[in-house]
Amino acid sequence: MRIAYVTQWFEPEPNIVKGIDFVRELEGAGHSVTVITGLPNYPTGRIYPGYRLRLIQHETVDGVNVVRLPLYPSHDRSSLRRSLNYLSFFLPAFVYLLFRRSRFDLAYVYHPPITVGLAAALARIPFVLDVQDLWPDTIAATGMAGASKLVGPLGAACRFVYRRASTIIAQSEGMRRMLIERGVPGAKVSVVRNWAKVELHDISAVAVPKQPFTLVYGGNLGRAQQLGNLIDAASILERERPEVRILLFGSGVDEPELRHRAHRLGNVRFGGRIPPGEIAREFAQADALLLHLGDDCLFDITIPSKTQYYLAMGRPIVAAVNGETAGLLRKSGAAIVVPPADPPALASAMIEMAERSVGQRERMGRAGADFYRDNLSFSKGMNRTLALLHGTYEAVALGQQSR
Repeated sequence: MRIAYVTQWFEPEPNIVKGIDFVRELEGAGHSVTVITGLPNYPTGRIYPGYRLRLIQHETVDGVNVVRLPLYPSHDRSSLRRSLNYLSFFLPAFVYLLFRRSRFDLAYVYHPPITVGLAAALARIPFVLDVQDLWPDTIAATGMAGASKLVGPLGAACRFVYRRASTIIAQSEGMRRMLIERGVPGAKVSVVRNWAKVELHDISAVAVPKQPFTLVYGGNLGRAQQLGNLIDAASILERERPEVRILLFGSGVDEPELRHRAHRLGNVRFGGRIPPGEIAREFAQADALLLHLGDDCLFDITIPSKTQYYLAMGRPIVAAVNGETAGLLRKSGAAIVVPPADPPALASAMIEMAERSVGQRERMGRAGADFYRDNLSFSKGMNRTLALLHGTYEAVALGQQSR
């Protein structure tokens, strides 16, 4: 199969769940893949060094064929600039697919944003839509200025794209149910859970845990995470267990505010953005890992990709989440789970984790790693994805023959 993998974000941008390894696995199964993506600018909103605005740019990234299209770089709280970012990639992606669709048998489209799916739908290329976030719900939940005005148009765009997609992949069971409730035929929607960026065999031996007891968070410092609750919990922790430390890695639109709120706390430190290999080492050496999502019904059906990453790392987890993520973590046996947006409960959970013995925490970590390997691994997710791609291709070919 000749596959166009259309995604606004791709490596070297961070936190790419379905990146180079995903493409290589598709090619390893005998498919020819071209990645169609934008100029790297996430999460800073500035184009990376070595890239510049041009009509089209071809490159090879670790052996993967990549086509870079121009866009307006932005990643901040402005709904106008964020809209320009999405629309500016939509236009060249649509034109590229429209004039080159005969070169591909199928497109694999990564959403968000929905504008990428809209480009494929309008170009009339058969496509599989990978739904990672439920729009317009996610946009509304971020609290971005002016987001309420976008809900109607985005909802209409989503419904159009869902109708035109040959197959839809949802990252959670809850998301699949919501899509069906919104009129998508159940036979069109399948669940493929995300996997971790790092596999168990890539993780080196766990180093000696940090002293003092340290909980590590890694990922986006954005609106969806609502990490102000973590700072409030750290304030409680400083009074009750001042020897416990919290270390945060990553960046995002809320980072300046979080740093300001935490600057008087002696138990919180920010490590900034660091390369994937370094963050894996930090996770491996953590006494426990931290996960927090906002208290919004949308997040009941969303499983953040760091959930799988944390489980794969084999470390115990303190999580302030609801819904499907909470259920998954409880089932794994790797986590203490409390409701989100409840700083006293989160502080109590961190204290409880610190008071558990090293042996208890190590058993929790091993349980999480086993659960990941048995249920969420890269190989299991790819086998399911490849089967869906083959089924979609055969159905499309059959439909074309019957016309």
